[in-house]
Amino acid sequence: MNILDTIIAHKRTEVAERKQQTAYKMLEATAAFQLPVRSLAAALQQPGSTGIIAEFKRKSPSKGFINKDADVATITGAYTKFGAAALSVLTDEPFFGGSSADLIEARKNDIPVLRKDFIVDEYQIVEAKSIGADIILLIAACLTPAEVERLAVFANSLGLETILELHAEEELEHVCAATKIVGINNRDLKTFSVDIERSLRMAEKIPADKIKIAESGIDKIEDILLFRENGFKGFLIGEYFMRQEQPPLAFEAFVNRLKEKA
Repeated sequence: MNILDTIIAHKRTEVAERKQQTAYKMLEATAAFQLPVRSLAAALQQPGSTGIIAEFKRKSPSKGFINKDADVATITGAYTKFGAAALSVLTDEPFFGGSSADLIEARKNDIPVLRKDFIVDEYQIVEAKSIGADIILLIAACLTPAEVERLAVFANSLGLETILELHAEEELEHVCAATKIVGINNRDLKTFSVDIERSLRMAEKIPADKIKIAESGIDKIEDILLFRENGFKGFLIGEYFMRQEQPPLAFEAFVNRLKEKA
């Protein structure tokens, strides 16, 4: 199996176990479940928005630990302070070193928060809302078009927004009315190799009424400016900041340079 297949197989087992441990009613009873949902779509379209969805990530399957001892409160607080449009928080523990606790801490910031995980079941969407997530990620590479539509409609019924992530042209059929935000991943999820041109090649084939996001492999101001010229509103960046010695300072400097060139 490739990396993605391994992750999904583990995720299905993990979700089945969590269903046995915590009932839907317990998730729905959390204080966070009642919190108002903050809109990523609105944040990305706000005049003057950086469009940056700044990610908190400790490790990846392909590179191991990137920033093992990173403090979620410090880093997400700095992302918010210096102009992130939204936050992305990895909640997968085995492969990315994340946790629900990381997202709960990040939710203390007053901008939208994406639960970055491998969603394969409605249970995870209820779980996402129960820890304060505003947005979930649906990855086309591990879902059928029918599954994407079902899960997106369910997320919308809870007030959550979705990002549909694509990484190949054949996945365009996964786009549906319920997926208003479409992300194009420059990283091939089966090999984890990065092709920064992927988003640009696919951009024109995304329906005009969708909000487009470029994901992965973005580490230069010029990348963002080029994506903006091609109609992208959002830019999910994680590893570039997280691998720096001081992620808060790296993010502040990046945003300042972006404002100078924009």
